[in-house]
Amino acid sequence: MLKRLKKNYFLLISVFLIIYFFFNLLSGERGLISYYEKKQILNDLKIEKLSLINLINDLDSKNSLLSDNLDLDYIESLIRERFLFGKKNEKIYIIKNETQF
Repeated sequence: MLKRLKKNYFLLISVFLIIYFFFNLLSGERGLISYYEKKQILNDLKIEKLSLINLINDLDSKNSLLSDNLDLDYIESLIRERFLFGKKNEKIYIIKNETQF
């Protein structure tokens, strides 16, 4: 058996190296599976970036309404929304959406 291993030594090492490189091609930190996972993470981060940019733009527009030239309609809507403030003889209804199972 030892003679047989010596004769097939090159074949044995070649098969081992092929299996090793094939395994690392599919798995590992720089493998194919890891590539697709990182690609998915990149797409998720791009979507999150767009949503944060939209949020920043929305907050910038709201902040511009509170600058030196005050928009009284916007301030009134903020007061009504946050403090449930209403005008005289105005009824305010609070609707709570409670689901019971």
